[in-house]
Amino acid sequence: MTKFNALPAFTKEEEARAKVYLATQVAAMMGRKLEEGDWSTVYCRAKGIPDAGWSNLHIDVNYAGLGVEHKTLRCSQLGARSLKIACGTTMMHPSATRSIRIDDVEGDADDVMRDVFQQYSELIALRTDRVRQQAGGREPDMRIGWLLWEDNLTEFLYFEERMVAPDPSRYYAEWNVTAARGARKPSRSLWVYDRDTHQKRYSVTTSAGIKIQPYFDVPPPADPNLYYFRVQGEPVGDGLVQMWVAASTAIALRRQLGSLEQESVSAAIVTLIEQGVSPDMPAATGEDLAVGVVVSSRAYSMLTTAWEAVSDEHRAQLLLKALQQ
Repeated sequence: MTKFNALPAFTKEEEARAKVYLATQVAAMMGRKLEEGDWSTVYCRAKGIPDAGWSNLHIDVNYAGLGVEHKTLRCSQLGARSLKIACGTTMMHPSATRSIRIDDVEGDADDVMRDVFQQYSELIALRTDRVRQQAGGREPDMRIGWLLWEDNLTEFLYFEERMVAPDPSRYYAEWNVTAARGARKPSRSLWVYDRDTHQKRYSVTTSAGIKIQPYFDVPPPADPNLYYFRVQGEPVGDGLVQMWVAASTAIALRRQLGSLEQESVSAAIVTLIEQGVSPDMPAATGEDLAVGVVVSSRAYSMLTTAWEAVSDEHRAQLLLKALQQ
């Protein structure tokens, strides 16, 4: 049976700040791909700790005994389904680390597994020591933080679990060889399974760079330590939708419309689109805190179907441009 061991990551206040900072980050990104550094920035700002910047070379968060390695995973081709469809499932991350080697790709699978786990354990111990050096006498709290996101940057799931070195006695391994197909060369991977459940828990690649690919369990939606953020097209009840837009865009809309009340903004959207107005694409804005602007569900549906845009911020900029024409 799968066990979910998510840890508390945010207080209620930190969770609320994380949503605003994430909405701000998404508004500034204007549809570009999310990077690990984007989430590390949001996380540190929400928790009020220094942002050391994301790097493959060191742990992402190292502050007062807290050590967090952030891993992000894009969930594509969801269609109309919510990202919550991932809850309660097992997923694979393409890389936990590349800081390993395999000396004999033809060796006994269990022997190679034990060697790989030893190297991985040494890496975790090294990172733990670095956190301990800055912990001020606290025992390090080492974690992996998993962030799931989807292509439209609308929904996000985040949870943390304990970072622990794998115990080789709990696993067994087998080699898997994929035959050559077309121009692709044959590949060889080490598949590692849990002895009790027989579920695959790691895949270790040997071609195109050696790396550990871990399998992780996404908690169910009711887990209090699973954090769900929706920062675009957020339903807020009674046929209303909240758009998250940059503060500068919200200020400009208020000046143009005289109000950001949902009736005013909704009416402007419906009128302009029914008139067939097609605004030019505006330039991206800076990085000011996002503001929630509520519109009717009808207005939001018209906005998302009539004008091509990459985000709510982009849609709001197009609305502003149309109002100014």
